[in-house]
Amino acid sequence: MVCINCSTFGQRIAFQLNELLLPLISKHFTRYGHEFEVEGLTLITNESGANDVYNFLNGIELTDGIQFRINQQEWHTIDHFSEYIDAAWIDSIINEQHLKMHFQPIVKTDGTIYGYELLARFHDDDGNTLYPNTIFPAAKARGRTFALDRVCRIHAVKQVDRLQADQKVFINFIPTAIYSPEHCLRTTTLIAKRLNIDPRRIVFEVVETEQIADLDHLKTILHYYQNHGFEYALDDVGAGFNTLEVLKEMKPPYMKLDMEYAQNVSEDPEKQAVAAAFLETARTFQAIPLAEGIERIEDFNWLKSLGYELFQGYLFGKPEPEPLASNQLQLI
Repeated sequence: MVCINCSTFGQRIAFQLNELLLPLISKHFTRYGHEFEVEGLTLITNESGANDVYNFLNGIELTDGIQFRINQQEWHTIDHFSEYIDAAWIDSIINEQHLKMHFQPIVKTDGTIYGYELLARFHDDDGNTLYPNTIFPAAKARGRTFALDRVCRIHAVKQVDRLQADQKVFINFIPTAIYSPEHCLRTTTLIAKRLNIDPRRIVFEVVETEQIADLDHLKTILHYYQNHGFEYALDDVGAGFNTLEVLKEMKPPYMKLDMEYAQNVSEDPEKQAVAAAFLETARTFQAIPLAEGIERIEDFNWLKSLGYELFQGYLFGKPEPEPLASNQLQLI
């Protein structure tokens, strides 16, 4: 069974009301046959009922202090409900899976393709590309971040058999979009097993490692991945190293240097200091260091001479709908 937070169907929307409005709206709902339940001063209903609540409260101009939330997610003031309504288009995009995975190569020091990062690209009914800066805000407003992350993750796993048998895939995931690992990640695990994919070929990347607030939740997710044979990477690690607690406890197989510190590193002493400190930390935890965002051969050569083992960036290839035909790049 799919976790309700991961699904785009059957959402429950709760409204925090007051002693004046609750009986008024309850009576209104009973009259018009809306499904609802009451817990204290909280009214819980489906999307049709939620739209009615919003229109009703705006009609009588009694919206002050009213909050709503989708499923068990965070509370918002009711003036944000219009954003939820306006983002309804995201439902069909996710439900109909209007997406394709693009492949960006990750290479070794000699140009051998170690694997690919898989990046989701969405499109509308007319085939027009929908970019992440449009998709993800709409999903958040609609309470679909969980569902969006899930459909991207599952679709990415299904692409593994398009690669060479010795190549790995790196798949992004947002820790805050995983409500419960046992429920939210179960489908991912089952699909990998059904397709006979060696879980060690799949590396899940923790997006925005430096901004993670709930480390205990992250550890629970990473333990789940480890227990099922998957590997993981800490993505976008930079100068702050706010993830040291996680590093000490989890010993990640991969650490990715934030592109901010990789680009033009061959000419910037401050970035060189960060890159060197990062490499030392990775070695301490026996993690494979990966530098991303490489666009210049000078930066590649500098990081390679320092001891970095894996590289990613436009120098080696942009995200494309198909993996490269060759498993070796000529680096000049």
